[in-house]
Amino acid sequence: MQVLLLHRKDRKDFWQSVTGSIELNESPYEAAMREVKEETSIDPAIYPLQDWKLSNEYEIYSHWRYRYAPGVTHNIEHIFGLEVPKHITIKLAPTEHIDYQWFNINAAKEKVFSWTNRFAIEKLDEIKQYQS
Repeated sequence: MQVLLLHRKDRKDFWQSVTGSIELNESPYEAAMREVKEETSIDPAIYPLQDWKLSNEYEIYSHWRYRYAPGVTHNIEHIFGLEVPKHITIKLAPTEHIDYQWFNINAAKEKVFSWTNRFAIEKLDEIKQYQS
């Protein structure tokens, strides 16, 4: 099993999964659908986007707080999974990412910069082991 990670354009050595913010009147699921399409060009309407019904609250890095209302210091991240064919075409959003790579589970856990991404990858590993 492989995990797709994206290399952020604005931070050296920051690799992550697809991430994003919920827009006005948008559910977490709708935001996940939109962000997958925007950041990778993968159409999640074709593949089953799974709501894992898991979330993490984390402190927003100071260098990204300008994106939020004054005084907002924490965020809630909702976790989804999307299984795609092995040789799917990826087209990155050039304003956000400069590269992508598929990693095995252990390498992906080591590569991501955030503990929330690591947590999601560990959950994926647990789900896949349970399904085997």
